[in-house]
Amino acid sequence: LDWKEDMNFKLKNGETIHINVFSLVYSYSRFKVFYLSLSRKRDVLLHLLDQAFETAGGVPKALKTDNMKTVMDEPRTARSKGKVNARFEQFAKDYGFETKPCTAGHPWSKGKVENPMKALDELFAYNGKLDLYGLCLILKEINERLNASVHTTTGKIPILHMEKEKDFLQALPDAQVRNLYRIPTLSVKVDPQSMISYKGNKYSVDPRHLGKKLDLQAYEGYLYLYDNTELAAVHAIADKKWNYQEEHYTALTVYALKD
Repeated sequence: LDWKEDMNFKLKNGETIHINVFSLVYSYSRFKVFYLSLSRKRDVLLHLLDQAFETAGGVPKALKTDNMKTVMDEPRTARSKGKVNARFEQFAKDYGFETKPCTAGHPWSKGKVENPMKALDELFAYNGKLDLYGLCLILKEINERLNASVHTTTGKIPILHMEKEKDFLQALPDAQVRNLYRIPTLSVKVDPQSMISYKGNKYSVDPRHLGKKLDLQAYEGYLYLYDNTELAAVHAIADKKWNYQEEHYTALTVYALKD
């Protein structure tokens, strides 16, 4: 478990944001799960870990982690075993894994995570060309490509090798426990104008979602909309009544002309 931290990225509207990429790598298969996040707060970390376990299909018996402050109150060193903070310790207990912090100053001890992190530098090729939604999609493409490519060390394809690793993973806890750590999700319906409502304001989605109910999560100043597990749209939370993204407006116009 690790982060690629504090990368400055310029959006296509000229705004510069600070992004972080959450990374979880399963040891046996080298199956990777990446998520983009604007913060590394503890609540966001726990939510993303829950999502990563679900994506991978199970919980490992042990989790090797950096000495990040959202996990450790005191870092592990050559002379000290460190101290896991109470919130993360309870999360580990509820999900059934042992927390194994790396020794501070020994980056080689988490090389399975840090090596694939280098592939994330590809994101900078899109600097100034994407919005946050597009950036999330590019990260997903990189993630899927790495999982479908032969790993240079194991000689195996992670997504195929993961099927064997799943036999050794634990089931996720029940929904009642998971809801303690997941960011709250609302169900919203896409109206005939291809908009959803949030706190009295309207936000656009692609018209292929017309009439559907989407899952909405609001955090870090943004709305994340999902159609099942597919990311449907990302919007900055705004005070404006109508919030259209250009590509959604164009797609809706084409859709209306076809009708």
